[in-house]
Amino acid sequence: MNLDIAIEAPWPPAVDWPELAFRAGEAAAQVAPELANHRLTASLLLADDAEVHTLNREWRAKDKPTNVLSFPMLERTQLMALVHDGPEELLGDLALALETCTREAAERGVSLQDHVAHLIVHGLLHLAGHDHETSSDSATAMEALEIKALALMGIADPYGDAG
Repeated sequence: MNLDIAIEAPWPPAVDWPELAFRAGEAAAQVAPELANHRLTASLLLADDAEVHTLNREWRAKDKPTNVLSFPMLERTQLMALVHDGPEELLGDLALALETCTREAAERGVSLQDHVAHLIVHGLLHLAGHDHETSSDSATAMEALEIKALALMGIADPYGDAG
């Protein structure tokens, strides 16, 4: 999977955000092999709360910013049937909001970098058709994938209650 990254807000320059996104994408592909197809491209927008608020209002009818938005372009059945030969396919779009991510990281006592890695993995799993909102079983399964992916990156369990 390829990532097309745009940074539109003043994200802290001390972090190589494209490198972090690449590593998060690699980890997500290791735990969700359907993401390992080189034909797939996902876009990642690192924006501010105002931009994500606008996207959330326009596309989800929720008039507030959020940490990450996921806009899948393929149904899960299409993704699972995708062969490795052929033209590029757009998996979907992700957008992260700087101020919300920064606030949440501080509230959780984790680095912004680790929290953003978690949200990128979370968003990519949504693009792959995983959903934590359909049932408690699907939420547990998605969290387990996130925990495994983050462990591959050396990042602690963000939920703190899994073994």
